[in-house]
Amino acid sequence: MIVQNETPSQNLVQMKVTGLTIDPFTSMPIIILKDMEEKCALPIWIGLIEASAIATELEQIKLSRPMTHDLMRTMLERSEVSVDRIEICDLADNTFYAKIWFIRQGGGFMLDSRPSDAIALALRTKSPIFVTRQVIEKSRKIDLSSEDSTEEQRRQKWTEILENLAPDDFGKYKM
Repeated sequence: MIVQNETPSQNLVQMKVTGLTIDPFTSMPIIILKDMEEKCALPIWIGLIEASAIATELEQIKLSRPMTHDLMRTMLERSEVSVDRIEICDLADNTFYAKIWFIRQGGGFMLDSRPSDAIALALRTKSPIFVTRQVIEKSRKIDLSSEDSTEEQRRQKWTEILENLAPDDFGKYKM
């Protein structure tokens, strides 16, 4: 889809990847995004393969053969296309949605993406990551544990888990 490359709106919050962890209830990887002031955390559940792609970049592991996102970065560079930004733009039925905004000579374009792929590419291209305020608000309502817990208890449990994570905690889980 070719579109005019819009500037990020006030509705977007710039965030950064602060690490990967494991969901203690489902044993699934979670990527943790935090706003630039580290006041707001956004957990996004992802698959093991996607977590591996993100972890190799976070840990600056150099592989003998390029992974898919490395190949994408090289293809974009050789085609003189750059990643302007990624946006995590929607959350519906506990599924996150993202867009990747590209710039090339003569204009820009946007492609739909899974957030994990968009984040893996953003990390490799050093591109900013944005999340809409609506996604941040909706994510606070995700059911995080058993049915017998109240919504407030679930929210408090995850807030406590995320706030108590130290940078060292992210390195102790193997992907």
